[in-house]
Amino acid sequence: MKNKLIDLNNHLFAQLERLNDEDLEGEKLIEEIERAKAVSGISKDIVTNARLALDAEKFRVEFAHGGTLKVPEMLESK
Repeated sequence: MKNKLIDLNNHLFAQLERLNDEDLEGEKLIEEIERAKAVSGISKDIVTNARLALDAEKFRVEFAHGGTLKVPEMLESK
C-alpha cells in the first residue's frame, strides 16, 4: 500500500497550513474551507477503518486460540 497513516497526518497539517494563510479571503477562503471539510470527513473514515483493522487484529490475537476462530474476510488484517 502506498499511503500510510503518517501520510494522512502530513496531509492534515498541510491543510491546516493552507487554512492559516492570512492572504486567503473571499471566494478562495470559502473554497479552502470546503476542501478542509472534505479532507476532514475522508480522514475520519480512514481513521475509523484503521481502528477497525486494529481491533480485528487484537481480537484475532486474543481469541483465535491457535487460529481456530474464523474471522470474516473483510475484517482480516494482512
